[in-house]
Amino acid sequence: MGAAFFYHLTDGPAEELLPQLLKLAGKQSWQVEIRGRAARAMDRLDTDLWRMGPPDSFLPHGRAGGPNDAAQPILLTAEGEAAPGLPCVICLDGAQAEPDEVQSAERVCILFDGYDQEAVQAAREQWKRLTKAGCSAQYWAQENGRWTKKAEG
Repeated sequence: MGAAFFYHLTDGPAEELLPQLLKLAGKQSWQVEIRGRAARAMDRLDTDLWRMGPPDSFLPHGRAGGPNDAAQPILLTAEGEAAPGLPCVICLDGAQAEPDEVQSAERVCILFDGYDQEAVQAAREQWKRLTKAGCSAQYWAQENGRWTKKAEG
């Protein structure tokens, strides 16, 4: 049974945390779905992933809808796009994770901008929905450049 990890971003955007999370997932040999709300934003992330980090740290990935989706180490999807049930799901920009996904995945990461009140409220609602459904969850916040676990449910 997996868990949902909520990351309250206050020291930088999600794009700064993504390489760290993807590196950790790679060490576990997990395939990763990065899910956003809008296809256009995921297309932009697709381009950004080619340039993220130092040249020797390329993150192999693909956009959902191709013939090799199941073989991609990192698959970029927008809500509503079909994706195989991968061991790790990272939700950006308010994208939602369902309780059955959390329970079947190794880890679901929900990243949200701590300065965007709508994003904070959406994360709170998602926390309530997932924990009410019996999902394990952890809430992490950035403090002085470090991650601190603030709650567990």
